[in-house]
Amino acid sequence: MSKEKIENENRSLEIASSLCMDYFSVYLVDLDEDTFKIHRTSDVISSQVATLMEQFQSYSEAVSAYIYTYAYPDDMEFVREETKIENVRKRLQEEEAFSVRYRRIVNGTVEYIEWRYVRIAQEEKNMKAVLAARNVDEQMKEELQQKALLEDALNQAREANQAKTSFLSAMSHDIRTPMNAIIGFSEIAITHMDDKEKVMDCLEKILTSSNHLLELINDVLDMSRIESGKATLQEKECSLSQVVHDLVQMVLPQIKAKRIKLFADTFNVRNEDVIADPLKLNQIFLNILGNAVKFTPSGGSIFLQICQMPSEREEYGSYKFIFKDTGIGMSEEFLEHIFEPFEREKNSVKQGIEGTGLGMSIVKNTVDMMGGTIQIKSAKGQGSEFVIGLDLKLQNNVPKREKIQELEGKRALIVDDDFNTCNSITRMLEQIGVRSEWTTSSRESIFRIQKAREDGDEFQVYIVNWNMPLMDGIETTRKIRRIVGEEAPIIMLTASDWADVENEAKEAGITTFCNKPLFQSDLEKVLLKVNHLAEEKSVPILSTKKQYVGKRVLVTDDNVLNREIAHEILTDAGFLVEGAENGSVAVKMVRQSEEGWYDLVLMDVQMPVMDGHEATKEIRKLSRKDVGTLPIIAMTANAFDEDKELALQSGMNAYITKPLNLEKLFEILSDYI
Repeated sequence: MSKEKIENENRSLEIASSLCMDYFSVYLVDLDEDTFKIHRTSDVISSQVATLMEQFQSYSEAVSAYIYTYAYPDDMEFVREETKIENVRKRLQEEEAFSVRYRRIVNGTVEYIEWRYVRIAQEEKNMKAVLAARNVDEQMKEELQQKALLEDALNQAREANQAKTSFLSAMSHDIRTPMNAIIGFSEIAITHMDDKEKVMDCLEKILTSSNHLLELINDVLDMSRIESGKATLQEKECSLSQVVHDLVQMVLPQIKAKRIKLFADTFNVRNEDVIADPLKLNQIFLNILGNAVKFTPSGGSIFLQICQMPSEREEYGSYKFIFKDTGIGMSEEFLEHIFEPFEREKNSVKQGIEGTGLGMSIVKNTVDMMGGTIQIKSAKGQGSEFVIGLDLKLQNNVPKREKIQELEGKRALIVDDDFNTCNSITRMLEQIGVRSEWTTSSRESIFRIQKAREDGDEFQVYIVNWNMPLMDGIETTRKIRRIVGEEAPIIMLTASDWADVENEAKEAGITTFCNKPLFQSDLEKVLLKVNHLAEEKSVPILSTKKQYVGKRVLVTDDNVLNREIAHEILTDAGFLVEGAENGSVAVKMVRQSEEGWYDLVLMDVQMPVMDGHEATKEIRKLSRKDVGTLPIIAMTANAFDEDKELALQSGMNAYITKPLNLEKLFEILSDYI
């Protein structure tokens, strides 16, 4: 035997002996001759394995028999491939040692095993190795545990990130809708400056959309709720009529742009005043109605109906909100995944319809949070129908509806091509005390009017739908006016934007318009208005003017427009207003003024040169008597609770966020002046 062979033999014995400390079985393998020799077995099971393998002459046959007998079924192919003699040889040519881990079954017990191959030497074409086996159950358990912890942490990070992304994506969509209304109605107001009533209507809609936008922005700022994955319901008193009409006004510009017909009505809604989260309701309805507009082609139709059903819960109302469209519809396959985040119908992607695929997931989560139900019917090319069922708590301080004495006994004619609308309005009029008849035919309405005149029991008010087949509401009004003259009021119902036909309608004899869907409160208001029974709205700010005459306020804000807005509001209330562009200027103006000169300071927080916190501290430190009691009110866009706490700690008396809520502003002013 050559010296080199002797050295290799000794090396193999050294490696085998060292492996014996940690491995229960050790074999010497000749990879060229495909033979093996048992070096050591240390327990009963390894001896059983050795006995099995000794029955075969070659390494390959012995390993194959072992795998067939002991390897876990799911791991057989893997182990067989990894331990093939040609694959072992190839691996050991590239690296000195490698391991194979797998599961085996012994006496019905599954355990993790590691086979360790170590290259001894490679002389010419002769390669030999040591093969050692050991149990690695504990190591694998630790690794699997660690892997599970890492996966859990990764999933939590993904969920937190997805919650943020989902929320911000949804907010991006929701913010654009009221912004569209604000811009659209601003443009309408500019082009109708001489029409005071029109401008007032636009300003009211702009204010409604602005308030909704502000609530959305506040939600964006409240990131702590998103990071925790928790969302809460901010339940408060609200009106379903207001929520639904605000919703319709937000989508009207898109509906008008696509020339889509909108039909909306109520059925048996007895309780409009509920306790709910109006923002969450709006998010649900806006997502569904927005999708209906998005996926309905030009010239299509959208139907909205609100129904109140009998409720099994005391002090609760059971409502159904039905949204139906004649849009492109959805496939059965997509309906199974519609509530999953980021899921979108392939058709809509091909057509280039924008969207994140988050809307319906948000709707489902919100409806579930409110304890409601959602049902969907849809088919490709046949439109979609969404039915939202919600049990909403009723307000218990709402006065019971009574008949309106001034209208009791009067007679009304309803002209609408929809039977359900006629039936619903008839019930509402009965509650008011108004006698009514209805017809679904414009032509028949003319016959009924003539008959009523002949019978000496004329109608005192006419309620006419705008969009009707054969003869629309404007033409119907012209025919009515020819018979009844100019005295009796004619109310036109529509779910659409009547701006384009308003002049034509008034020339035809329309007294006023009323938005659909029509609620009881809407009908009462419009009847009081056309019968000159409604009280004029008062302006709260003007009534406070005498209270603040001669009072002086210092408005500190680095933004010129903010100072201008505050100046207009406060001077209208009787204040003498001075302005400062930063905290340093405000401190200087207070220092140089006479004691008692200022009755109050409105202080912005984030300003250049000197911020509001520092300015307040400097004012409080001035060596004069009035600065200790001078009211300083934070007026800032910083809306977090910690911002409010910081303002109070710096010496401010109270805190109000921008944009200004006038009611809140004057409430605070009355506390300190």
